[in-house]
Amino acid sequence: MSISSPTSKMIAEKTGAIGWMIFNNPERLNAVGLEMWQAVPQILADFESDPEIRVIVLKGAGGKAFVAGADISQFGESRSTAEGILAYETATEVAFNAIADTAKPTIAMIDGYCIGGGLGIALSCDMRIAAEGSTFGIPAAKLGLAYGAGGTGRLVHVVGPSFAKEIFYTARRFTHEEALAMGLVNRVTTKDALENFVRDYCALIAENAPLTVGTAKQVVDEFTKAPGNFDAAKCDALIARCFASDDYKEGRAAFMEKRKPVFKGR
Repeated sequence: MSISSPTSKMIAEKTGAIGWMIFNNPERLNAVGLEMWQAVPQILADFESDPEIRVIVLKGAGGKAFVAGADISQFGESRSTAEGILAYETATEVAFNAIADTAKPTIAMIDGYCIGGGLGIALSCDMRIAAEGSTFGIPAAKLGLAYGAGGTGRLVHVVGPSFAKEIFYTARRFTHEEALAMGLVNRVTTKDALENFVRDYCALIAENAPLTVGTAKQVVDEFTKAPGNFDAAKCDALIARCFASDDYKEGRAAFMEKRKPVFKGR
C-alpha cells in the first residue's frame, strides 16, 4: 500500500510489517535533493505511528544505485552561501537523525552505488544488506567539502577509526568485498536474491518481541554516543572552514565541468 509523500522523488509503501522508503530519482542515480531530504522525517513519522509496521527498509529505485550522494547540481544554488549551506546542512542532518533515531529497526537495502550522502543514509540505518557489485565511498576530499560530524561519528562506530580515515583520505570507491571485510555492510547477497533476503530478515525481526527489539536498539545506541568531552564547536568550525574555502568552490566547479580539480589548501 502506497502512502502520501511530499515529493514524487520519495516513495513510501507498506507491505505487511515492512515500511519501504524509496529514493526515487533514478535518472540521477537517486541523488538526494533538498525536497527529498525534507521528506525523509515525514515518511518515517508515518511509519513510526503505525503499530503494524515492525521494520523500515530504505532502498533506491532503478536497480543501479541505492543513493549516489547528494544532488551536487543543487550545490551552486543551495550550498554556495553561508545561509544556504546552513539550511541545506540542517535538512540533511535532520534527515540523518530521523533515520538514526527511529525507534523501529531500519535496514538499508543497497543495490549499486552507495556514495557520499548515500553512505551517510545507509550508516544511519541499523543494518546494511548489499548486493554483489555494489560500491561504496565518500568523495568529500575530491570536492573540498567536509562530511558532517554526526555522519563521521556513525562511520567510525561502524568500521573503526582506521578504516574511516582510509575511506576519507583516499576518497576512492570500495567494492562490496572490501565493505564486508570492513564491517561497513552486514551481509552480501547476489543481486537477484537481495530483495527476498531482506524480506526474510524483516520477517525474522517482525516475529520477535517489539519491546525487546526496541530496547536492544536503544541500549546499543547508548554505547555509541560520543564521550562527554567531545568538542562539537571545534568540529563545526572545521566543517564551516571547508565550506567557506576556495577549494570548495573549485571542487564544485570541477564536478560540474567534468574535470579534475586543482586544490590549493585554502
